Amino acid sequence: MVGVRIDLHTHSAVSDGTDSPADLVRVASDAGLDVIALTDHDTTEGWEAAASALPPGLTLVPGAELSCEARSAEGYGLSVHLLAYLFDPAAPALVAEQRRLRQERRRRLRVMAERMAADGLPIDPDEVLSGLGPDAPAGRPHLAQALVRAGVVRTVDEAFARYLGGARGYLVPRADTPVDTAIAMIEAAGGVTVLAHPFATSRGPTVSEDAIAALAERGLTGVEVDHPDHDAATRRRLRALADDLGLVRTGASDYHGTNKVIAIGQETTEPDQFEELLAKAAGTPVVAA
Repeated sequence: MVGVRIDLHTHSAVSDGTDSPADLVRVASDAGLDVIALTDHDTTEGWEAAASALPPGLTLVPGAELSCEARSAEGYGLSVHLLAYLFDPAAPALVAEQRRLRQERRRRLRVMAERMAADGLPIDPDEVLSGLGPDAPAGRPHLAQALVRAGVVRTVDEAFARYLGGARGYLVPRADTPVDTAIAMIEAAGGVTVLAHPFATSRGPTVSEDAIAALAERGLTGVEVDHPDHDAATRRRLRALADDLGLVRTGASDYHGTNKVIAIGQETTEPDQFEELLAKAAGTPVVAA
């Protein structure tokens, strides 16, 4: 697999990206990628459409990004994201939990939109949610897009900076899955798990090295080392930690289409690490055109 370009973290319009699953795989192919993982938030709905549209020479890794909670050393909750790959999407416990998470996301988005509307911002909660499918994952990027359409801000990034953090009082917490529970569910479904952007301090408080070591003992497969939100020093630290713990090291763009300025394939996974990830999975196989 020498020279193979692999991006293991992307989002389609099924969650909070802007490309349809079919368009996403075409964008990946045009960018010269050989392997792409579709990791929409808390859903596998886009798998079939992406697989059906695969261009020649591109391999699809079915996955999802799960919304999870970890505990800090001080005992408070930390939001973490878990990338899950190659699991059985029909596993009953996983289906039930993903459904709960999608419902939780919609409840949260409505409350945030209602708070903004009550403050006089030109946001209609019903309109924000009506643009989503009945079971689609709803996220803050959808509210950010509504703020852009209303002319309140110019970009999604500006919406997050000015309105969607904790400072303005609009942010609503989620009841996410305990991360060790999520790891166990994915493992039982034949899949593998990678902790997404674990030291991305720009996103808020992060887990500690000790916490990652504890998750490795509970079955975590890998950590996302090369990510746009990790600087060079952070990548070196994570690489050393992964090697010490025997975890797979991945790299990925976290592509969201036009919702972010990040290009697909901006960060990639080393082929030998990808092969190691595949060797540990026993659920859904990769899909090749």
